Amino acid sequence: MRIAFVLVAAALAGCASAQATRTSQNTLQIDAGAAPECGAQGAARVAAKSAAIETLRAGYDRYVITGGQSQNNVSTTRMPGRFQTTGAMSGGVYRTTTTYAPGPTVTTGSHDRSLSVVMFREGEPGAEEAVDAREALGPEWQDLVKSGIRSCL
Repeated sequence: MRIAFVLVAAALAGCASAQATRTSQNTLQIDAGAAPECGAQGAARVAAKSAAIETLRAGYDRYVITGGQSQNNVSTTRMPGRFQTTGAMSGGVYRTTTTYAPGPTVTTGSHDRSLSVVMFREGEPGAEEAVDAREALGPEWQDLVKSGIRSCL
């Protein structure tokens, strides 16, 4: 059981990414994507943490998410299977048995989330209502600001 959890965690370790685009001095757009296994919640988590990270990288302390969009681009396809026929002759009669083995299921695409963010410095008008970026990231905020988000976990 523990090995299965480690394998799933390892598979999801590189399943997410985000990109920030500055749209003005104190605003930015976050575009995040997460693997199908992460689900829409994983993409939302990556986008929200990325908003906090990019706020701190830009030299601000707090942020407000002013808009957002999401999209599910995940699709599942069953690959072709194969038939196997075996036969045997018995008493002058040839009998056959055919079995079908379905092909693998392949899931592709991503869950995507886009956020519009307004950033504030401590003491600026509107900052009192904004989310504290360091609190949003938790005690490991410095490491996350350096490395970014790579996982939807």
